[in-house]
Amino acid sequence: MKKYDVTALGELLIDFTDNGVSAQGNTLFEANPGGAPCNVLAMLTRLGRKTAFMGKVGQDIFGARLKQVLEETGIDTCGLAVDKNTRTTLAFVQTLADGDRDFSFYRNPGADMMLAEEELTEELLRDTRIFHFGTLSMTHEPVRQATKKAVGIAKESGALISFDPNLRPPLWNTLEEAKRQTEYGLSQCDILKISDNELQWFTQEEDYDAGIAKLKENYHIPLILLSLGKEGSRAYYRDLRVEARAFLQETTVDTTGAGDTFGGCCLHHVLQYGLDALNQEKLSEMLTFASAAASIITTRKGALRAMPTEREVKALLDKGR
Repeated sequence: MKKYDVTALGELLIDFTDNGVSAQGNTLFEANPGGAPCNVLAMLTRLGRKTAFMGKVGQDIFGARLKQVLEETGIDTCGLAVDKNTRTTLAFVQTLADGDRDFSFYRNPGADMMLAEEELTEELLRDTRIFHFGTLSMTHEPVRQATKKAVGIAKESGALISFDPNLRPPLWNTLEEAKRQTEYGLSQCDILKISDNELQWFTQEEDYDAGIAKLKENYHIPLILLSLGKEGSRAYYRDLRVEARAFLQETTVDTTGAGDTFGGCCLHHVLQYGLDALNQEKLSEMLTFASAAASIITTRKGALRAMPTEREVKALLDKGR
């Protein structure tokens, strides 16, 4: 038995989300702890899973706060490094009229980019059932090389590899480089969580099934999870294609972290059933639970500290029935 269910590597940052206006008419921003890999871990921790994070923050007020929040959340921080010379990464998130989001990153460089391979905590990588990562830890060196070394150690130790491209175009020098690093993630993973627009961007296929067919043919990924926003989600596993509807909320205020919540719930079900023992019923259960959890997070500001409990998700599912 391994000590950790899921270990993730990547960015840990502050999401400044729009929270109304002041009496003077100025936009107010709320400082929410965030970063996609840690959002995934926070959801898993809520579901009773043992998790650990590997990454880097600055030696500043934001870095200290983020470490404290992870510890309060129950995420192991023994793999979290602190940089004395580089500040913690910040992201300002604006919600657009159509519900989509626009990001402005203060990361030139940010501490998350400075994690070096010699700073990896190899014991974590060898003692985890699933290793999860995305592309934000592959935009620049030295963290790109650190990420690839971590993937290699985890695979060698028998961990399943989970990958979420989490494309953020402003952070890349070119989208061609983004595609090359995304291709690396696709070539390594056993579990892929990808959004509709990421799938279309990478495969150049408007039809989702055609895009997924390309990924399966080229990369032989056992389980592909496709998030479709308001249109629901799909799972592609062997010859199965399973769909689930979205749970739309009238009180949605912020979609930040919805995809991470969805992904964390799916990893929870993989841990429960195993990657080799999935069937249509289990995949449907996985997608439905994950979609319900993702809908709850959209009714709250931020993500990492706002993840729903299993009881809240089941209450929504009971209500839906």
